[in-house]
Amino acid sequence: MSQHTASASGVPGPVPVLSDEVREALDRQGPVVALESTIIAHGLPRPRNLAVAAELEALVRAEGAVPATVAVLDGVAHVGLDKDQLERVAAGEGVRKLGHRDLAPALATGATGATTVSATAFLAARAGLRVFATGGLGGVHREWAQTQDESADLALLARTRITVVCAGVKSILDVPATLQRLETLGVAVLGYGTGHFPGFYLSSSGEPVDWSVSRPEEVAAVMAAQDRLGGAESALLVANPVAEADQLDPGLHDRVLAEALAECRDRGITGQAVTPFLLGFLVRATGGASLEANLAAVRGNVVLGARIAGAWADREDRA
Repeated sequence: MSQHTASASGVPGPVPVLSDEVREALDRQGPVVALESTIIAHGLPRPRNLAVAAELEALVRAEGAVPATVAVLDGVAHVGLDKDQLERVAAGEGVRKLGHRDLAPALATGATGATTVSATAFLAARAGLRVFATGGLGGVHREWAQTQDESADLALLARTRITVVCAGVKSILDVPATLQRLETLGVAVLGYGTGHFPGFYLSSSGEPVDWSVSRPEEVAAVMAAQDRLGGAESALLVANPVAEADQLDPGLHDRVLAEALAECRDRGITGQAVTPFLLGFLVRATGGASLEANLAAVRGNVVLGARIAGAWADREDRA
């Protein structure tokens, strides 16, 4: 593992620091897939979180790609973690949750933190990665007209050239408004094997997508076309639905979500506290079924992300 925390003169080293494995893969133009670390530090109970982290990396390797889990350790941004570093993130002690806006303060103060979608996408793109696999994106919150609450994921993806494989946006959000916002921001959305935008826990949100693809090579072709066009360095979203057999029961989902939203209003929960409250409510009220659907979606996205990275590395028009 490369440890370029500072040069001999005391000047901070490169941002981000790449693991030897990731650097070697990029040097040979091999397939690499970025993975976020928030799911490890904050999204799963211990010790299952570490097992899932190892499983996701193994799924990437099984497809012939290199996993690059992203995190900030002691003020150093890393793309690619070794076993000890993964264990440290999973331990959760003193591990903050870092969005894109938090990266500079974290680096300056020597903080340790797990990266969200926005921070992971930023650091991965800065490192030269083109594919990032995650669960669900953030988006426009319900009652946006009153709260003006919108995830930083959207604006960051509007100016970051990376392909994000996701299961849509979290179903606790306003999905139609999020899709409208993505259109306004110029972020392209591809449905993978579907004509509808996925619903995170559900295979479909019921909202249509304008473009659909069915093979990793088609995604790579769209990525190449983005580069040829030039213009804004926006992301490409590949919306990959969780398998129907693995989705949360739609009736249970709708009932529990309505209960969660009502309790959130009754308790006056607002701002950044809304999302963790709603997600936690769903896990408890579904007896853990929502968590299992979430993990099934992440696994599917990681496998597809590795295949897309492979198609990108193998494309005929690459330099």
